[in-house]
Amino acid sequence: MNNVKINTALISVSNKEGLVDFARGLNKHKVKIISTGGTADLLKKEGIPVVSISDVTGFPEMLDGRVKTLHPAVHGGLLARRDKKEHMEQLKKHDINLIDLVVVNLYPFSETITKKDVKKEEAIENIDIGGPSMIRSAAKNADAVAVVVNPERYPEILKELDQTDGTLSLGTREELMVEAFKHTAAYDSTIFNYFAKGEYYSDFPDTMNLAFKKIQELRYGENPHQRAAYYRELNPPPHSLVFAKKLHGKELSFNNIMDMDAAWRLVNDFTVPACVVVKHNNPCGVALAKDIDTAYKKAWDADSLSAFGGVVAVNRPVDIGIAELASKVFIEIVIAPAFHEEAVEVLTQKKDIRLLVMDEERMPHGSEKDYKKVEGGLLVQDVDLDRGERDEMRIVSKRHPTEPEWEDMLFAWRVSKQVKSNTIVYAKDLVTVGIGAGQMSRVVSSEIAAMKAGKLAKGAVMASDAFFPFRDGIDAAAKAGIKAVIQPGGSVKDDEVIKAANEHKMAMVFTGIRHFKH
Repeated sequence: MNNVKINTALISVSNKEGLVDFARGLNKHKVKIISTGGTADLLKKEGIPVVSISDVTGFPEMLDGRVKTLHPAVHGGLLARRDKKEHMEQLKKHDINLIDLVVVNLYPFSETITKKDVKKEEAIENIDIGGPSMIRSAAKNADAVAVVVNPERYPEILKELDQTDGTLSLGTREELMVEAFKHTAAYDSTIFNYFAKGEYYSDFPDTMNLAFKKIQELRYGENPHQRAAYYRELNPPPHSLVFAKKLHGKELSFNNIMDMDAAWRLVNDFTVPACVVVKHNNPCGVALAKDIDTAYKKAWDADSLSAFGGVVAVNRPVDIGIAELASKVFIEIVIAPAFHEEAVEVLTQKKDIRLLVMDEERMPHGSEKDYKKVEGGLLVQDVDLDRGERDEMRIVSKRHPTEPEWEDMLFAWRVSKQVKSNTIVYAKDLVTVGIGAGQMSRVVSSEIAAMKAGKLAKGAVMASDAFFPFRDGIDAAAKAGIKAVIQPGGSVKDDEVIKAANEHKMAMVFTGIRHFKH
């Protein structure tokens, strides 16, 4: 069937935005409107003729509204094939009328479970049963029935009805069908994921159901020839990056978002004032200090050449001091928990800088998962939440670290967690002085870190995200002036590596934990 005349509509919605105007538009086309509960009450109050669902089914709405539309008088009217004589005869026999249009959106399950301290019972009561059933029945029979789940569609539906003497085309009905199945699939996925996090399901289920909603189209992906878009989980935790609010600047790019995520993850691994500068998804400067202005200056100066055009994250509000310094250099993004008003006035004079606010620190919860897409599959793992506790580490060298060396090693160890493997981090006085990232050889990463650090390597510490397979990395560090090393240990050559540290009078600590980041 191509165009279908809309004679009868069933409307039952949780989100009533735009509904009254839509129902008035249907009434103008003499569409009979069947409705339920609060939806019917609203339409009647607005003077729009409505037939109660109870008058259609012959049953009252019952069980506190749990049962309203689960009845053959509803689903028979939706599912009957108009081109099949037997179906039409059965409807006539049982006095069931056809329904041509279903307008349904569902109980706000997603909104309910994001409320603070929501109880399981409340979540369960917001699982819609009749709504998804009607949506699926109507969508299955799109050859004869239209289904609308998105209030934003109301104006275009009315426009088509106006232009086609109260009919909807097959193309429109099929488009609405796809949107309907997408809607119910996402709804069910949200329910599944909510309960799967509890005691009833594995963290790594046999079937992985993920649902995301598009935030925006992006100009392009990692490169201009790649199309891209930005999505968020349907029920993201409140600390998620998707809630970042843009105060100023042009739209974010694919690479901006990737770098912002890396910077914000790392800066919130520290509770003292911290600043991180990220370029190409790796930190090029990280610093801790007693105040955030000092942390910013030290992080930028750690590798100002690489920092040019980078992303800056701080875990304290941006004040006028940071703003005046940042306004003198090229920075793509500054992300922070807040911005002082005078800082915004200074920074917004730069047209191209983006300023983003995170109302909550982005501290990953223990239940978070990390997803990595491969061709035809998905790798899933726990987020690396290890922060490096000193009392769980082991000193393996003859010389023990001094207290300042301990502080620098623990700092460098946390930084190494957010640097692409193979990773070597040189640090001194709670500032990175050289970072070797993403090399195929660990000794080459050590040499790059030494080259970056230059004279600042003398007296610094070194962190390695994984063990040293040979002593050459230690020898390269000692040559640069490194005095203490923190690394996981676990190599078959550990004895040789420890011997090298002792020969160079270096302190060495084994963490027993690896921080690979591919």
